[in-house]
Amino acid sequence: MNTHLPIREIAPDVYVAPQLEPTDMAEVARLGFAAVINNRPDGEGGPEQPLNTAVQAAATAAGLNYQYLPVEGAYQSPEEIAAFGQLLAQVPRPLLCFCRSGARSTRLYMAATGA
Repeated sequence: MNTHLPIREIAPDVYVAPQLEPTDMAEVARLGFAAVINNRPDGEGGPEQPLNTAVQAAATAAGLNYQYLPVEGAYQSPEEIAAFGQLLAQVPRPLLCFCRSGARSTRLYMAATGA
């Protein structure tokens, strides 16, 4: 995968990245991703963090399936893990999940799949 985006594979057809910008969505689509899950709550990084609505609009314009499941960095509840598992079962692949650093999305994946 040739890209400037800091994308890391965590499972076949499942990747994670740190915070993505609306302007990154066209590149994500160009790379062949079918879906994006945003796990970062709005405002977590202060006013410089792009709002979910802006990222979602850009993802939709790029033809991506976009899901928003905001979870806190320090704790993911059993309900949030179950909701992430449901999204994993529903969204097309390859899938790119993002949060502040990619670690939270990785933890959610591991907890939801038992990996």
